[in-house]
Amino acid sequence: MNTTRSAEPTSRKSTASFAMIGVAGRRLRVGQWHAEVGGTPLVVLNGIGMNIEMLEPVARELADRWLISVDMPGVGRSPDPIFPYTMAQMALTLAALLDRMQIDAVDLLGISWGGALAQQFAFQHRARTRRVVLTSTSAGNVMVPGNAAMVGHMLDPMEYTVEAALRRNLAALYNGGGTGRISLNAAIPPSPVGWACQLSAFALWNSSAFLPLLAVPVLIIADNDDQLIPVSNAHFLHNAIPGSRLELFDGGGHLVMLSYPQRFAETVTGFLA
Repeated sequence: MNTTRSAEPTSRKSTASFAMIGVAGRRLRVGQWHAEVGGTPLVVLNGIGMNIEMLEPVARELADRWLISVDMPGVGRSPDPIFPYTMAQMALTLAALLDRMQIDAVDLLGISWGGALAQQFAFQHRARTRRVVLTSTSAGNVMVPGNAAMVGHMLDPMEYTVEAALRRNLAALYNGGGTGRISLNAAIPPSPVGWACQLSAFALWNSSAFLPLLAVPVLIIADNDDQLIPVSNAHFLHNAIPGSRLELFDGGGHLVMLSYPQRFAETVTGFLA
């Protein structure tokens, strides 16, 4: 268990409802918005080290959708993982979580690291996947690398898991080339173990072999100014996934969904409808 997390400050409050759910040998903090809406839920899989609360601006714009998100092990308020994990194992964990919640099928919105998990889940669990939105993401360790200085910061846990350093570096690390003003007050530093496990899972993973086999509708959203995962990676995904759609933004950076939450939500809603 993580024992060093402090009580959640008022500024980090979310309109989501939260529960700790034990599944597949893990305890995961699960957040839900607008569950009363019903229908096919949209499962939002967050970027590396990003806690559920950071999705609040997007959740407000997607008020007509039932949203579900998960703090990955060692991220947000979820306890540290006992062992490292792979993307395939985490996709199985997500499927088991949906079983516990009695949810048969979902739409997926994967952001950055979460986009990798969304690809893996859609490949492993085709029957449970209706549509997929991939945002600011890549095909894994075959990706075109981003800005060397930013990538270097992301590989240094002391720049990311210590709150003082996080506050100093967060805007550049997360926004990644964006010109819009975004609030990152809801960020909670991941634990060093949680951060390292996410990094290793991504470093050992790539989807290039199975992308042509993805038999679900896929929307790829990227920003031309993303310095962390360059837009060429979105073009690679688009060319590799049959029938996929590509939507490009400008000036939003890596966290385009927070830079332009209204336009982002409209794009996602139009695709899912």
